[in-house]
Amino acid sequence: METDTPIPEQDQFSLIPKHIFILSGQSNMAGRGGVSKHNHHWDGVVPPDCQPHPSIIRLSAKLNWELAREPLHGDIDTRKVCGVGPGMSFANTVREKLGNQCVGMVPCAVGGTAIKEWARGQHLYETMVKRSKESMKSQGEIKALLWYQGESDTLSAHDAEAYKGNMERLIHNVREDLGLPSLPVIQVAIASGDERYIEKVREAQLGIDLPNVVCVDAKGLVLKEDHLHLTTEAQVKLGHMLADAFLTHLSSPSNA
Repeated sequence: METDTPIPEQDQFSLIPKHIFILSGQSNMAGRGGVSKHNHHWDGVVPPDCQPHPSIIRLSAKLNWELAREPLHGDIDTRKVCGVGPGMSFANTVREKLGNQCVGMVPCAVGGTAIKEWARGQHLYETMVKRSKESMKSQGEIKALLWYQGESDTLSAHDAEAYKGNMERLIHNVREDLGLPSLPVIQVAIASGDERYIEKVREAQLGIDLPNVVCVDAKGLVLKEDHLHLTTEAQVKLGHMLADAFLTHLSSPSNA
């Protein structure tokens, strides 16, 4: 059942994130766990690892910090119904390892988007950069960009072949535009997509060799009956995988 963990009104403006994470990409980052294919309704089930916590907050679509809860992308990916994604299980895992300091999540993912729609100058990219810059006004530090996207680029040979270059360019542009030249990036190698070109996109994702960029592989995680989106349970597991990647490869004592 969905739980409600309210924060007293007087505390709303005292929440200052120390560790900030940007979540971006398409529908599997936005989260479709628990969303019915038939009536497009989220079942409201929030697993224990995804429960709200007073020290986990999110930047809303209106650029206000508020308590983070599922669906994390509810007011961001508004064209479709959002459910459970990897963000909350990631945040809860990382929070425990970072001494329960305040974690700020900045959801930016939008379903059905190809990587060319995330090019510099495009609306999605510029919105992500704007939200990221807004989050830094809190004096917190952006610790990583979590990126799960690519299913829409499996639809044509051209898009699949261009993926590696486009992704490397996106990483360069985000780092440059945020003034964070070594911003850690954790990308997810896709688990679904058009079978003709999915391996080409996965090869690109797994083959990116840039400093402070790691890849976790979603292949093998359980998909819903639509054969495209991760189940709630798979999203929880992915959140743990992303957290492990961050804590193992990209976190340092100075970050804690």
